[in-house]
Amino acid sequence: EDNSTVEKLNETGSETNGTKGVETESATQAGADSTGYDKLVAELKASSEKLADMNDKYMRLSAEFDNYRKRTLREKMDLSKYAAEELFRKLIPIMDDFDRAIIHLPASTDSATRDGVELIYNKFSDFLKQNGIKEIEAMNLVFDVDLHDAVAKIAVEDDKKGRVVDVVQKGYYLQDKVLRHSKVVVGE
Repeated sequence: EDNSTVEKLNETGSETNGTKGVETESATQAGADSTGYDKLVAELKASSEKLADMNDKYMRLSAEFDNYRKRTLREKMDLSKYAAEELFRKLIPIMDDFDRAIIHLPASTDSATRDGVELIYNKFSDFLKQNGIKEIEAMNLVFDVDLHDAVAKIAVEDDKKGRVVDVVQKGYYLQDKVLRHSKVVVGE
């Protein structure tokens, strides 16, 4: 009887130990599952942050490229718009010479000569206008440092103070850019 009681106790103990072993194993698995789950959540969070960071970098790069494209397009347009600027700078003194020739061409000169000079002057003037060159208006306007260069000041009546009273040399625009400033005399 004692033997059978011991065996029963061993069987009961082994059953209990077996159940405890299964419970311990399940608890270990649950702990491992919990640790694995936490690890997956952490990896997912890290991946989400990395994706957000890469998306931000992509958006910034895309915006930078768009700005670069717009800037180069604008520079190309300006380059084509002002490509002949240096040529026109060199042609303007010829226009000044024509202006002086027309003014100083005596009225007694042969009308054919005078007509010929005026014809050439008009064609040259039209050529400049067609290419975006226009004269800067200055006479009797308020002196503007962005458009005029003052070469002298003279005493004038009160109503002409600060105004251009004489144009020594005409100024010109190329499109909307000042090609050459007007040289003027300002009333003081």
